[in-house]
Amino acid sequence: MSENQDLPEAAAADETLAAAKPEQAGKGSDKKQDEGKDSKSSKSGSNKGRHADVHLAEDKEQLNKLIKTTRKRSDGRVIMVPVDFSAPSREALLFAADLAQMTSATLMVLHVVHDPGEMPGYYSTLVKKKRVDRIQDIAKEVFDDFMHDLIKENAKVKTLKHAENVMVIGLPVTRILQVAEKVEPFLVVMGSQGRTGLKHLFLGSKAEQIVQLCPVPVTIVKQKK
Repeated sequence: MSENQDLPEAAAADETLAAAKPEQAGKGSDKKQDEGKDSKSSKSGSNKGRHADVHLAEDKEQLNKLIKTTRKRSDGRVIMVPVDFSAPSREALLFAADLAQMTSATLMVLHVVHDPGEMPGYYSTLVKKKRVDRIQDIAKEVFDDFMHDLIKENAKVKTLKHAENVMVIGLPVTRILQVAEKVEPFLVVMGSQGRTGLKHLFLGSKAEQIVQLCPVPVTIVKQKK
């Protein structure tokens, strides 16, 4: 299987604190500094309680580094869960999280960034604010919200909070199989149907192909009715 072409890495924005002004700068300067502190405090407060830490692997080196970190945490004992943020993948992740907790395994949550032809603008439908961003940036935000909600609703399931959340770019089946081959998890857990229920979209019908081709055991979790 051929690897997909790597996309250019997004330049990380560095935040720098402004140097303090001399006292003779006057009250106006002090007021601006106070406003800046209030703004920063408010911003950090809005992020308080968010536990998800999503890593985008845009090339082989980044992916290999994430895989190495994941395998180190539990001596190579890993459960991998591909998700598309649908209800079935949510059920699969909760099942895998419970299993990981019972077996002292590391939970690796994987999302393949892919805007399907059957449903262009897929990720844009999952965010509240309309804006123009890279597809992987929007997907990362959706991923973060997905994990944050699960962690909040299932506080006792510690494996969710400590999961390795990884994103890669490409075709879902191909990339899931490639990552599974590299990670060598003892189990892959997937939902039985994708978000829209359409054939050939994300997971769902893709699950059958992964069951047939995956180098490790695969468990398909059906959604509760």
